[in-house]
Amino acid sequence: MEPEKASSVLGYTPMLHARLFSQDAKYRASHFQCLREDKPWLDGNPKLDRPLIVQFCANDPEILLEAAKHVAPYCDAVDLNFGCPQGIAKRGHYGSFLQEDQDLIHRLVKILHENLDVPVTAKIRILETKEKTLDYAKNVLSAGASILTVHGRRREQKGHLTGLADWGYIRYLRDNLPADTVIFANGNILQHENLEDCLRITGADGVMSAEGNLSDPAIFAGIPLLDNPDKLSPEMKREYWVGVDGRGGFRLDGILRRYFDLLYRYAAEKPAPERRPLFVPGDDEAWISAFEQDALAQAQAAEEEGEPARKKRKVAPTAPMSPGSAKAAKNAPTNPNFAAVQTHLFHLLRHLVSRHTDIRDMLARCVRGDLDGYERILTAVEYKIAKGMLEYEKTKGKSWGEEVEKHIASKRAAFSGVDKLAASDENKTGEEIGVEETEEDNPDSSIPTIRKCIRPWWIAQPIIRPLPKEALAKGSIALSKKKTKTQTQEVEKSKGA
Repeated sequence: MEPEKASSVLGYTPMLHARLFSQDAKYRASHFQCLREDKPWLDGNPKLDRPLIVQFCANDPEILLEAAKHVAPYCDAVDLNFGCPQGIAKRGHYGSFLQEDQDLIHRLVKILHENLDVPVTAKIRILETKEKTLDYAKNVLSAGASILTVHGRRREQKGHLTGLADWGYIRYLRDNLPADTVIFANGNILQHENLEDCLRITGADGVMSAEGNLSDPAIFAGIPLLDNPDKLSPEMKREYWVGVDGRGGFRLDGILRRYFDLLYRYAAEKPAPERRPLFVPGDDEAWISAFEQDALAQAQAAEEEGEPARKKRKVAPTAPMSPGSAKAAKNAPTNPNFAAVQTHLFHLLRHLVSRHTDIRDMLARCVRGDLDGYERILTAVEYKIAKGMLEYEKTKGKSWGEEVEKHIASKRAAFSGVDKLAASDENKTGEEIGVEETEEDNPDSSIPTIRKCIRPWWIAQPIIRPLPKEALAKGSIALSKKKTKTQTQEVEKSKGA
């Protein structure tokens, strides 16, 4: 991101559990590292982590205040998350499962507003109607919230029922709350261009992105100045890929390098290894051949040592093991900042590992804090991407175009409830399977969104969930017995008519 854009972005911490944070010193030390020897360290450091809002979940005002006092000197605001819809929030009685207790929500916000020296903010989800959502928002604001973040989905909209966020609710709040109310909109942010759309349609003052940012960490950065390449750094010219159709995005291997460099610097506190420039077609390909030879030698050595057959199935080359790598786990750093790396990488590399399952297996076996393991994954990812780009160049993008159409045909078939054997055959087109291409005008179809967002698997891109009706047709979810009976009765009634 260009320095001039950085000031327009603020960060939130992951949601912290107020009771654990206030009562468990170990939990507090591992989740908020603000000082080291009385000097600013990581979280809230004015030189590298501001502006910062610290987010809590809570259901007890006094405990919440105690937790918030620990972080208030090191952040710009404290946020209350009333939006979490997960089962753990239901069991713990926090997040969106407080929305039936508006008095408690009011007291939680108010106690922070009256006792902290920094502003209080809150995140909510919409309710069944716009009017009820407006009353909810007024309750939070009257308690003292300075910023209201609104997720345009209801509590039950999660997993396969996620569906689309309703920006109309946020617009309704904008039009019916005082003009000086600061509103952040949340939901439906898949690409950078969605940011401006969201601001325009909702009238919000800012946009929050969570999943979109995990899939594409550059979602707030936007597209580089491709019309003036002389202004781009040599690294950026390699990190940002553009296809023959003019559509592009940031390469996953470039993102991994930046990600791992941060881990080396702030978690492991040692220099990152020297790496060759990111490969682009036209560069020397000697390293690719060397990689393949090393991988072949590794496979042959494993065969000679008599590894079980199940370990020999993978014939695609992966990064060779470095000497002594088996001991890496024992010597790996134990910094808590490594805790979320594996989960985040699975999300970031979702499209790549769906295709290259050997990378998925490497990532699954990787031990927390194993920097050597991360580097092996990076090397393997760089190899896969190099081969993918070379194939793309060789066919002038035709191979990828054909793959997209097969992918779309497969999705269309699955979402339409076509026979599963046909739906799983990506070599068939939609016409061969017998599916009508009517989804372009169908609000219940995710196919247009897939077409708009899809990029080659080596590019950072969003994960597009099936819409609820598609998930139902695909078999990912099932109707309850009551709804099934009602639906059957409606069908029988229509036949009788």
